[in-house]
Amino acid sequence: MSWSWAKCVLNSSFMQLKVGVLGATGTVGQRFITLLANHPWFVIHALGASSRSAGKPYATAVNWKQITYMPSAVKGLIVQECKPEAFLNCAIVFSGLDSDVAGDIESAFRAADLAVFSNAKNYRRDPHVPLIVPLVNPSHISIVKQQQLLHSPPLQKGFIVTNANCSTTAHVIALAALERAFGPLDTLMVTTLQAISGAGYPGVPSLDIMDNVVPYISGEEEKIEWETRKILGGIADVEPEQRVGSLALQEFDMHASTPLKISAACNRVPVTVGHMINVSLRFARRPPPSPQQVCEALRAYQSDAQLRGCPSAPLQTIFVHDEPDRPQPRMDRGHQDGAGVNVGRVRECPVLDIKFVVLADNVSIGAATSSIINAEYAVLENHIL
Repeated sequence: MSWSWAKCVLNSSFMQLKVGVLGATGTVGQRFITLLANHPWFVIHALGASSRSAGKPYATAVNWKQITYMPSAVKGLIVQECKPEAFLNCAIVFSGLDSDVAGDIESAFRAADLAVFSNAKNYRRDPHVPLIVPLVNPSHISIVKQQQLLHSPPLQKGFIVTNANCSTTAHVIALAALERAFGPLDTLMVTTLQAISGAGYPGVPSLDIMDNVVPYISGEEEKIEWETRKILGGIADVEPEQRVGSLALQEFDMHASTPLKISAACNRVPVTVGHMINVSLRFARRPPPSPQQVCEALRAYQSDAQLRGCPSAPLQTIFVHDEPDRPQPRMDRGHQDGAGVNVGRVRECPVLDIKFVVLADNVSIGAATSSIINAEYAVLENHIL
């Protein structure tokens, strides 16, 4: 059986998985809908939003802000309140909820034995919830079994999986490629230039962002510095060994075996979509790789999500630009429908070892696309029952 034919058979077997979207009228929720409208495995079954929108047809409830037309299949769907009862027939629930309300709602959905893939920050620090950038660490999903067993009462199908902050996602993919090729990183300096869409809708007031750069985004620097360690780190057995039944408890090691020093500075810039990050780094091993070796490693990197056949994973995880003035948000954010990342200006750093620029679509791979690939990987790993 050829791989392409086998993949078609695999895809067809998942075509009837019903999914729901929470926060469906928001920016990330709208992107979920555009990505799911023609998905080979998933079918949109239920949409959830605030009580102001509940009871209305989606086309009436939403202020559509995507550059593509609203999928016809969702226009007439009646928006539900974000309560588990309306989503019990869904195999998967995607959450694009704002963090102000996501915590309690996602917890209630998990308790109702629903699988939740969240874009919100609320459970990223939970010691039993995986924080997954699907092009880096999808194997961390294995800890959901522990999450289910420790829940009271224990769960059969319900769990929460989170994806990372949109800026963390952008640079951590490139970092994972370099750690795989050259061993652990020692020091990381990142400066972000973040698009206004990262603030949601209506976002940053025009008089604050036009002809301006805002050198502060609340909580963003701390999230980048903390999340990077959890994503690039491994999962280790708890010491001394503890068990729940036959399951040995595990914990995220936070890159502890080779401590990673990280300093982040975050800025909001007048760009609609596309987070750009300037990265400087030092490798633990000496001597460090050359810029040419770094470029070769970035181009060669393949994610496990791609190799396992997740249909939303990009064919090329990292696109490396040779031009001295690329990547640029307007020109490069749409490459591969925003599912991969773009890297350019790879060169020696006179302070550390290597520096480069990375660009990612903050609403796609930085948000909705990551959650969807995480769900695809969960299906392949038999975590969706």
